[in-house]
This record gives sequence, structure tokens and C-alpha cells, in this order.
Amino acid sequence: MILKIDSLVNPKIKNIVKLRDSSRGRKEQGLFLIEGHREISLALKAGVEIENLIYSPEYIKQELAIDEEKIIEVAKKVFDKVSYRENPDGFLAVAKSREHKLADLNLSANPLLVVLEAVEKPGNLGAILRTADAIGLDAVIINDLKTDLYNPNVIRASQGAVFTVKVVLSSIEETAKFCEENGIKILAATPEATKEYTEINYKSGCAIVMGAEDKGLSAKWLKAADEEIKISMRGQIDSLNVSVSAAVVLFEAVRQREAKK
Repeated sequence: MILKIDSLVNPKIKNIVKLRDSSRGRKEQGLFLIEGHREISLALKAGVEIENLIYSPEYIKQELAIDEEKIIEVAKKVFDKVSYRENPDGFLAVAKSREHKLADLNLSANPLLVVLEAVEKPGNLGAILRTADAIGLDAVIINDLKTDLYNPNVIRASQGAVFTVKVVLSSIEETAKFCEENGIKILAATPEATKEYTEINYKSGCAIVMGAEDKGLSAKWLKAADEEIKISMRGQIDSLNVSVSAAVVLFEAVRQREAKK
């Protein structure tokens, strides 16, 4: 039987709001929210475990196949309270978080990775995951994460790519060792580099390492790098948004790999 809720102060609804707004709440409970039919569908396809599916019949225009005992029907006013989108479609899932480790990665014969150090803004992380999905990246490895991987804004900005891309949280030392053991060239993006990103050969296994916009990469990564690369600025601004920088370099790597020999 489908549970129905029309009260704004129902304990389940109050907890959903907590999961939406509190990184600590998500971590303590091991739960997070996924809003939107497309995003929930991608999560289900990726094997993410859904604890509850909340929906409002006053919004929905599509259906989702999920066990009836997990479904909670809510009044429109209740859905409006828990939603974090401007134009909701009436679907919101409470899902169980999970973590992947470097040992879980099954790399392709010629891997292409992006490594992110201390990225803070959920929108930037989400946009990079979206790019990673678009090019079929082997994995996104994150060091010293400054935001919550399951922040609703990461999921929204990624358009659900957080479920389609392999995402690993790891230390700098573990990541550098992983690259060395797997014959993956480390390319560190830094404004101080002498080589333009277009001068690099990306056709063999490589990891493109990028840091936060304000601080750049740490000394540890610059020391571990096989080569340093830069995107030259021709205007008065000295840097690009990190998600834009990642897209520029990654698509150059793809262009080289797909170019006719």
C-alpha cells in the first residue's frame, strides 16, 4: 500500500528537508536526495539503492517503475516544501549513498582520467561530471573534497552524471601511486606551466589534474606531475572557471585520440 502524506510537519518530511539542507545530516544517515525523473532513472540504472520515492500526482506526467512499498504520495504543498528545483516534475527519491575506491576501478586499455583537488563549488563539480559523461571518461578522482558529492546542487548541475561516471574519493598520495602503477601519465594544469595544453600528446593513458581556482594545485601534485600544462589567457582575466578548463583540455584529449592517423 502506498503511504500518503499531506502534513508539512510529518517526521518523514522534516527529515527529507534535513537531508536536502544538511551535509552533516546526509553523512550521518548515509542518505541523500535525488530530484527529477531523469536523474532518478539514471540512479536506478546505475544500481543506486532507493529507500523511498516521493511523488506528487499534481505534478507528474511520467511514471517510474519502483516497488510500491517504497512509494510515498504527498500533497503539492508538501512536495513544494521538500523540492529544491524551480520547476519540479513531481519526483524526489531518498537514496543510500555509496563510495567507490581506486581498487574498484576497471580501467580501459588506454585510460583517460581527471583528478580534482580541493574543488569547492557544487556547480563546478557537477559540470565536470557532466563533461566526463559526455566524453566517456574512465573516472573522476577527487582529492580533498571541499563540498559534498551528494549535495543536491552537484546532482542537479551534473544532470545525473554523478551516477553514470565512476567517481572515486582518494588522497593525493594514493592517486599518484595508482597512476604510477598503471602507467598513467600525470598532467598538472597550472598557469606557471611553459607548455600549452595543445602541445601535449594525450594518446596514451593520462590523468589531467586540476585544482581549485583560487589556490591552484598543491606542491604535492606539481612535484608528482610528469608534465605541466596551461591554457593561455589572451584577455584581461587570468583564469577560466575550473569546469570550463577541464572541458577544454579533456575535449582536446578526445580530439587527438579520435583524429585519423
